[in-house]
Formats: sequence, C-alpha cells, structure tokens
Amino acid sequence: MKWMRERDLLIAQTMAFVQSVTGKMPEAEKTVATSITQLSVETSELTRAATPLPDVEALLAETTPAAQAPTEASREIPREFSRLASLMRPDLREDFQAEIKARVATFRAHQERFNREREAYCSATMAKVHAAIKEGGQPPRPGK
Repeated sequence: MKWMRERDLLIAQTMAFVQSVTGKMPEAEKTVATSITQLSVETSELTRAATPLPDVEALLAETTPAAQAPTEASREIPREFSRLASLMRPDLREDFQAEIKARVATFRAHQERFNREREAYCSATMAKVHAAIKEGGQPPRPGK
C-alpha cells in the first residue's frame, strides 16, 4: 500500500506543478487537497514532496524573462524567414508542367512510332496485293 501513497503524492505534486505553471486554480486542486488529507500521510513526507515546488517556481520565474527575449526576436525572424522561404521555395507548378511536357513528348514519340509501323505494315500488305494482281490471279484471301 506504500506505493499507492507514493503514487497519490506524485499525482498531487504533478497537479500542483501544472497549476503553478498555468496559473489556474481549477477544481482539480480541491480534489488534490482532499486526496492528500485522506491519505493520512505523515507531515514530513508532505513537506519533502512539497519542497521541490518552490524551487521549480523560482526556476520558472528566472526563465520567464529569458523566454520573453526570444519571442521579441522571433517576431523579426519570421519576416526574414518568409522572404527566404519564398525565394527558396521550389515552384511546384513548373515541376508539374515539366513532368506533363515530358510525358506528352513521350506519348507523341510512341504514337509516331506506332504510325510508322502501321504505315510500313500497310505498305507491305499493299505491295503483296499489287504483286498478286500483276501476276493475273485473284489476290490471296486469308482464312478462305
């Protein structure tokens, strides 16, 4: 059962930390306070669990001004970044157009090859028919 008390203390400590960071005091604090009193934990354990919180709050207070300085600088960075991003951004429309043009060129070359092969086959077949007519006979009928 000791692990349950430790778990509840950890939950209470975490909730207190979250509330100190967000600055809100929701109903969860009331729940945490009642769960701590219901645990009947010794006061020494409570003080040991509660002592890290002021240190965390002090650290947060120290880091807050430092965190504000980058936000002011970050306001200037997006302008420059947006300029660079617009220059560095690849134009996808040109890529799509180039790909479409390449595919159309390939298709046309393929169609031209088929047209040449069809014309060659037609010419060969017609040459056979003309040769058969010149010999004086009926042209050969395939399949009959």
